[in-house]
Amino acid sequence: MTRPRISTRISAISESATLAVDAKAKAMKAAGHPVIGFGAGEPDFATPGYIVEAAVEACRNPRFHKYTPAGGLPELKQAIADKTLRDSGYRVDAAQVLVTNGGKQAVYEAFATLLDPGDEVLVVAPYWTTYPEAIKLAGGVQVDVVTDETTGYLASVEQLEAARTDRTKVLLFVSPSNPTGAVYSPEQVAQIGRWAVEHDLWVVTDEIYEHLTYGDATFASIATVVPELGDKVVVLNGVAKTYAMTGWRVGWLIGPKDVVKAATNLQSHATSNVSNVAQIAALAAVSGDLSAVAQMREAFDRRRQTMLRMLNEIPGVFCPEPKGAFYAYPSVKELLGKDFDGRRPATSAELAELILEEAEVAVVPGEAFGTPGYFRLSYALGDDDLVEGVSRIVKFLGQAR
Repeated sequence: MTRPRISTRISAISESATLAVDAKAKAMKAAGHPVIGFGAGEPDFATPGYIVEAAVEACRNPRFHKYTPAGGLPELKQAIADKTLRDSGYRVDAAQVLVTNGGKQAVYEAFATLLDPGDEVLVVAPYWTTYPEAIKLAGGVQVDVVTDETTGYLASVEQLEAARTDRTKVLLFVSPSNPTGAVYSPEQVAQIGRWAVEHDLWVVTDEIYEHLTYGDATFASIATVVPELGDKVVVLNGVAKTYAMTGWRVGWLIGPKDVVKAATNLQSHATSNVSNVAQIAALAAVSGDLSAVAQMREAFDRRRQTMLRMLNEIPGVFCPEPKGAFYAYPSVKELLGKDFDGRRPATSAELAELILEEAEVAVVPGEAFGTPGYFRLSYALGDDDLVEGVSRIVKFLGQAR
């Protein structure tokens, strides 16, 4: 019998759709095509200078040339605890913090630590592409709670309850949301949190976009709003979005001490400590003020409004107002099956491919996020590129017959 070369577990992992789209756009651009990419979810700003300088100094310090504790530098763990109290009102101590290699490792370790095979996780769709793979690798079963544009992509307690079974162990709660930009009000957060308490569920909450809300939307941490969750809540976060530090790869997991200790044991065998230089950069970031993100938020808000207006002027496209993060998630369902100069895309994936080929604009189709019939567009790119890119989409989609 010939054994497979790659394990079944790893063979089942899908490539990150958002990174794949970004890579294809960059390859086309390198080949001379004037491609504009709306795929990657990262700020177009440079990391603030004071953070970079802290990293430069760390390079010169022999202490950071050696192994450090697998769970994170003690001073960074304390700073993250202090920052969490400052920004969301949630009080934890340093022993409840695990510093990870970016937010993705925090996601993976949270589910690997909490789930046994067959445990169910409620996931609101549309969802970020990494969640399903992390749940699957941990042996968990993802149960989708599908939302759409009619509710602004917000799930209700009634929908969550309809999806719950006696095998449900975890609710994954994300606000502000990637890919939709949806933000739950404090009242909605409280309702969902109390429902989770009533049914003795764990809540894993991803708060990476906590500082990126617009208009009258406000971020509310479910751990703070519903203290009754007690020791059954795990908070995921990182420096990537708030401080334009996607490439520095520093995230964290906050939870009860037994969960953090178990996840730290896992990390000690997987990666050991996060790069010390990056940790010192993160220390400077979380210990500083929020002026850098305030400037980014102002730019994102301007771009958000421009993109929203332009998308909703396209016949057959409807985009609810995104209240957070830096994504728009328009429905393109009415355009599927239409004629585009002899081609009739039947899916949003086919339509996205057509837009890339003909308009030289990269968007991520909704299939990547669990809801076909939509696109995700990031507005974390320069104003001129944003207007040019959306204008190309407007022109191309306007040909639909």
